[in-house]
Amino acid sequence: MFPLRDTAPSFSKPVVTIGLIAANLLVFFYEVSLDPYSLNHLIAQYGIVPDRLHLYSIVTSMFLHGGWLHVLGNMWFLWIFGDNVEDVLGHTRYLLFYLLCGVAAALAHIYFNADSRLPTVGASGAIAGVMGAYLVKFPRARILTLVPIFLFLTTFEIPASIILLYWFAIQAVSGFGSIGYSQLSQGGVAWFAHVGGFLAGMGLVLLMGTRERYSQRRDFRW
Repeated sequence: MFPLRDTAPSFSKPVVTIGLIAANLLVFFYEVSLDPYSLNHLIAQYGIVPDRLHLYSIVTSMFLHGGWLHVLGNMWFLWIFGDNVEDVLGHTRYLLFYLLCGVAAALAHIYFNADSRLPTVGASGAIAGVMGAYLVKFPRARILTLVPIFLFLTTFEIPASIILLYWFAIQAVSGFGSIGYSQLSQGGVAWFAHVGGFLAGMGLVLLMGTRERYSQRRDFRW
């Protein structure tokens, strides 16, 4: 299942979401301009390597990606869910929220992979936090979703709560299922970063509160 758009209206321009997407794309364009040796050095230096952690990499890793599908997929999810969460929190709190979710995701990944020497990069932990916040604030919204049925593709409007809980369940099951396997041999997805970011987003959006004008329209039905 792949989300195409949501039905929850946004009442302000998502300037921070747009800025984050632009920043991630600019960094990625820089990545693809590098020769393979320089790119590997950049990833090793600024990605998260739990076995030899540099604290700054907890932030810098959020803006690095491993390929076109990685960065475009992440930015698409951020675009779909980020504007509404930014509208709820306001621009400044949303930026702080996004970064804190990314930190929480990184810490969860480090905790479960303390001995890993494999660099981990990507904004997906922070974006998972945005998705967790969306679940809390917009559970009744509907997501137009591309769904494969045998050899065909079709679209359905699916409640956000179903899409997001299904996504979270996959991350959690995959994460706990991967315990005991060497990440050096596996590579792949940082499942616990997604789990940690999602749970952090659910908690932080409640702790940080909402803008007054959002509170005045919280009973809007989608």
